Amino acid sequence: MGSPWKALSDDSRREILLLLKKRDMVPTEIAEHFSFTLPALSSHLRILREADLITENKKGKNRYYSVNKKRTMELIEFFEDMYDYRLNALKEYVENKEKKKDRVRTDK
Repeated sequence: MGSPWKALSDDSRREILLLLKKRDMVPTEIAEHFSFTLPALSSHLRILREADLITENKKGKNRYYSVNKKRTMELIEFFEDMYDYRLNALKEYVENKEKKKDRVRTDK
């Protein structure tokens, strides 16, 4: 399995994910939104697939790609955990500042 962080480091791959967020697509539909070749698109799709960020489902002759919501939610949870500390610290700071203002008002 490839690194999702490395897969997300490319602008085109992030754009592909945004397209697939809307609906499942076949490679030719995805390619309409980019100026690179189908082989280049295949390379991007392979990297996203190996990172488990997208899934591939074969239906007849077509391969449909979609966002792997479980895997992408794990990435979202990582950022929520990372920033939660800072948000909680900010909340605590603001609440403490308000308490100090209230104490100053009642002491007068």
